[in-house]
Amino acid sequence: MRIDQLVPAFHRGDAIGDEAFELRSFFRASGYESEIYCLDRDRGLESSSRLFRDFPTPSARDLTILHFAMASPLTEALRLMPGKKAVLHHNITPPHFFVTHDPEIARLTRLGRQELHSLKDVADLALADSEFNRLELEEMGYRRSFVFPLYIDFAKYEKPVSRFAFDLFRDERVNILFVGRVAPNKRIEHLIKTVFYFKKFISPLVRLIVVGKTRTFPRYFEACVRMADEFYLNPQEIQFLGHVPDAELAALYRASDVFLSLSEHEGFCLPLIESMIFDLPVIALDSTAVPGTLGRAGILLRSWRPDKTAELIRIVARDADLRNRLVVAGRLELSRFKSFPRQSFLLDRIREII
Repeated sequence: MRIDQLVPAFHRGDAIGDEAFELRSFFRASGYESEIYCLDRDRGLESSSRLFRDFPTPSARDLTILHFAMASPLTEALRLMPGKKAVLHHNITPPHFFVTHDPEIARLTRLGRQELHSLKDVADLALADSEFNRLELEEMGYRRSFVFPLYIDFAKYEKPVSRFAFDLFRDERVNILFVGRVAPNKRIEHLIKTVFYFKKFISPLVRLIVVGKTRTFPRYFEACVRMADEFYLNPQEIQFLGHVPDAELAALYRASDVFLSLSEHEGFCLPLIESMIFDLPVIALDSTAVPGTLGRAGILLRSWRPDKTAELIRIVARDADLRNRLVVAGRLELSRFKSFPRQSFLLDRIREII
């Protein structure tokens, strides 16, 4: 029996690609033949994946899993192919976030939601990496849906951090970290306004560090840079670092005082888990999948205001007792997340449908 995975784009360092790689290793160790098939991939991943044009026709007992996060020809291919079928839903950001900045991406996200809906009657199994995502599947009419928390390789977080990056950022400034692509739903402009308030009314010794791709929405990124300039935030006070190597990212988590997320839409939000790994207190907007992922490990904001958020950052950064309680809570939530029996849970769901 085969258990194959379909991924529209297979990228190095991407959460979906990493999960597909981990699942393939698990399936093979469990005695199944398994491959990852994709439409596109990063250079250097040729030996770790195959192109979908080489995908063999499944038998009646084979299982094909589609990692769903975007519209692609793989949707119709899965719908028409024989064998057992599963959808692993990683979420699609609603199109209204992108209409102003990139109408084409807005169109693609709208199409993606339509494609996901089209699979509700053919999927033998529907998985989602958060309860928020599972409820979306349920609302679309999927009959069998389960939460399967994101498969994370925790070993990579045990590697040495970049001492150079840590020393560079660990100075007298309060470091506010955000990790995620620069996209409209992430509300980077709210981060900028919060830091401006902190600088003007609390202390000039502050720095916003944004780690994540800046090229996906160039017009939005340019608007954020202009806003920072209009608020007289200099390069020492706000830094867009783009994608950074793992060792540097780990150093930034270690060197920061607070992780701040004002994102209005998240399907899971891996950086919240990463903050727990590195004992970094979290302040986050209570939206979409964030409260489910964060649990009791951080401070949730019911709404955003730059003054109240900045004052809260000041308290978390300076109050050692509060900071310690947040770190302890993060370790407990991380232990709960790790304890989920992913392998046995997944095998049980697969055996039910075959």
